[in-house]
Amino acid sequence: RSNILLVDDGSTDDTERVAKRLGIKVVRHEANKGYGAAQKTGYAEALKDGADIVVMVHSDYQHDPSYIPALIEPLKNGEADIALGSRILAGRVVSQGMPFYKFLGNRVVTAIENVLLGANISDYHTGFRAYRREALEKIPFQHNSDGYIFDSEFLIQAINKGLKIKEVPIPTRYPKEASSIDFFGSVRYGLGILGSLGRFLLHRWGLKKSPQFE
Repeated sequence: RSNILLVDDGSTDDTERVAKRLGIKVVRHEANKGYGAAQKTGYAEALKDGADIVVMVHSDYQHDPSYIPALIEPLKNGEADIALGSRILAGRVVSQGMPFYKFLGNRVVTAIENVLLGANISDYHTGFRAYRREALEKIPFQHNSDGYIFDSEFLIQAINKGLKIKEVPIPTRYPKEASSIDFFGSVRYGLGILGSLGRFLLHRWGLKKSPQFE
């Protein structure tokens, strides 16, 4: 049995009305709280509903939900605790519409993350992810950012916990109406991730403990 849960983060359009008309469960923030805050609400609600596997997909139509069966297969067969739909492994992301500055920034930040975390992940920043219930229960994600760096912080926590992460190549589309962080937003995003890595290293080295990485 599968259920769809939509977190409406204070939208001012007809999102809630249309979703409910389609029979989709909606949890609404009366005011916009942020990308990470929406995920915190969604995961807490999914766990409360008894979900065994939770899939997060961005609402901007860049990721095709028909790939969900392929994404969750590593979780169903016990191969992984977390599955990431990798745009990079699928290839041709720039020709599919990703701005080159965004692609370049993605590659630079990803390389830094891999070096500092001792990992080998191609796409820390994908908007198509799946988690086993046990992974969500082990990660103190409520301590994470309410903003866009929530995803990277979650993976830092997962690597720190020794959870198994599997990447699945997933093609991406970039329609003109899809949302995208602008250049300066991307710079702030990258700096935020570096700040999170710094806090994690301070915690790991015992210099400044953080409940986020316990």
